[in-house]
Amino acid sequence: MRNALRIGLVLAALAAFTAQGQAADENTPPAVQALHAHPARTPPSLLAGAPASAWRTLDPHDTLYVTLPQGRVVIALAPQFAPRYVANIKKLARQGFFNGLPIFRVQDDGVAEWGDTTGRKSVGTARRMVPAEFARPSRHLPFTALPDPDTYAPQVGFSDGFPAARDPVFDRAWLVNCYGMVGAARGNNVDSGGGTTLYAIIGGPQRDLDRNTTLVGRVVQGMPLLSSLPRGKGPLGVYMNRSHWVRIESVQVASDLPAAKRTPLEILRTDTPTFTRYVQALRDRRGPWFKVPAGRVGVCAVPIPVRRAP
Repeated sequence: MRNALRIGLVLAALAAFTAQGQAADENTPPAVQALHAHPARTPPSLLAGAPASAWRTLDPHDTLYVTLPQGRVVIALAPQFAPRYVANIKKLARQGFFNGLPIFRVQDDGVAEWGDTTGRKSVGTARRMVPAEFARPSRHLPFTALPDPDTYAPQVGFSDGFPAARDPVFDRAWLVNCYGMVGAARGNNVDSGGGTTLYAIIGGPQRDLDRNTTLVGRVVQGMPLLSSLPRGKGPLGVYMNRSHWVRIESVQVASDLPAAKRTPLEILRTDTPTFTRYVQALRDRRGPWFKVPAGRVGVCAVPIPVRRAP
């Protein structure tokens, strides 16, 4: 009799718990119910199902091809953040300035740097020095903000496919030094650079460089050709032996090449619902391997997907 009574109490408690759960479901917003009803999609599955409208073709007028003995590095330029630098770099490229110059510094967990090590090579009709472009007005700038806080800026996110930060109070926005970003070297004088020497970040984020260098673009294809180079043994990764230099065969603006010789690439747009879902999938990683989702993501931990144009 006692056992029967206990079983009855347990069954009653289960019925009450089930009814309580059903009532909670009725009061739960549909969007939250859907989130729990359907397992979170993984970043690869989201990208595989992304519509064609979620992608955009790289603008060949603002794309550089850096040809190394090992292959081609493709750089998407950012004239919306550094218009004077981008114009000067394109002029240098069209004059053949970079052809034959070396990658002379490869710093572990730092940067790969290339260009004119002497400062004496003629720049032709280009300029050797250009006023710094560390930041620009944030007003009217397309910007997809991330939901999580950042250590270095009031707000971070993406603008036209580039990792960026902004301070709405002071109306300033700037690119940030994430993996693959390309910047212009300079001396102590902020206006002492011009794009004759460039670097690409091949290690972890170098956020202390934010607003201290002019960032001009991002490597969108060919990063392994830079990140796999042997590290220099000198200060800051400088190659002490010039025989270790990697010579640049050419730097060209993509639009100057026939279409057949271009690398047809598309980049995921950062102003679409697909990108919003992609960011959320990175924040809330699920699947057999992930046991504890992070629940947040940093701006440099959101790789912008690039694919060959179909």
